[in-house]
Amino acid sequence: MRRCQVSIDLGALRHNLQRVRQAAPGCRVMAAIKANGYGHGLVRVANALDESDSFGVACIDEALELRAAGVTAPIILLEGFFHPDEIPLVEQHRLELLLHHPAQIAALEQATIHKPIRVWLKVDTGMHRLGVPPEETASLWQRLERHPGLHPLGQMTHLACADEPDHPATALQLELFRRATESLPGERAIANSAGVLGWPETHAEWVRPGIMLYGVSPFVGGRAAEHGLKPVMTLSSELIAVNRLSEGDTVGYGATWRCPEAMTIGVVAVGYGDGYPRHAVAGTPVLVNGRRVPLIGRVSMDMLCVDLRSQSDAQIGDPVVLWGDGLPVEEVAEASGTIAYELLCSVTGRVALVERG
Repeated sequence: MRRCQVSIDLGALRHNLQRVRQAAPGCRVMAAIKANGYGHGLVRVANALDESDSFGVACIDEALELRAAGVTAPIILLEGFFHPDEIPLVEQHRLELLLHHPAQIAALEQATIHKPIRVWLKVDTGMHRLGVPPEETASLWQRLERHPGLHPLGQMTHLACADEPDHPATALQLELFRRATESLPGERAIANSAGVLGWPETHAEWVRPGIMLYGVSPFVGGRAAEHGLKPVMTLSSELIAVNRLSEGDTVGYGATWRCPEAMTIGVVAVGYGDGYPRHAVAGTPVLVNGRRVPLIGRVSMDMLCVDLRSQSDAQIGDPVVLWGDGLPVEEVAEASGTIAYELLCSVTGRVALVERG
């Protein structure tokens, strides 16, 4: 049996939730579990994070999967609804909506609603992706208040540059949000993971952590351990070949890597068909027997190769960690020219999954 597997540490997940509460005491936590729980399993993550105050998902399909699994906690659709025919399902399953466009409000005004739907209003303070203009916030909020089928809860915004602690955009966004909402009732939700850890002034009634729950630093160049976070996902495999090559031999497709001397290489049973990034460059770190070795050659669909000159005793069957325990996923992402989010979300269905903790 192929030994490529992904291990999900539920104890680490719960630990990271507690770190959120320690960093933002007194705030309620809206845990972002969209995109299949950032690749960790939507229902699995929800069950492990059952002490959260609510869950944030991207779409109604994710919310319905949670309800079908017996999750009763508040669930908010972070992009609202996409089509008016979703409104009855929102009402039936007691979902909350984050409204970001007047067209959504107009659709709700035209809908027949029997039980009040709980809604938030998203304000665009500089992300320029979703959200209503700050100058229209008050008038749109009044429309929500007038609608008998809606129960307005508060306002949200999303920080564009909080992952850079010295970036001036965050302070500007906070000021825009304050001015847009200061006359309005309701609660506020501003902080993402970077806000939770690096911008205490964004800690309103609610915080909305995502990547930090999964044991990843939200900061550019950061590492989870710096913030007391524990990695939740470990991608691992084993050596399936140990080969002795000669000086000048090439390794992998395209013959892009050449042996500088007679040397031993290892072949690992993992590739882009499992979710390991094909664009990882030579030198990307890999753990063999708990010790670092560099990736060499191009990543294949099912295999990759590593330089074993520092491990003369390596053998077929020796354990390999691609990221997770002992090897920060942030470091692998940086070496691969991407971000940790993408790696966590990319593990494919053929990889065996093991839960622990």
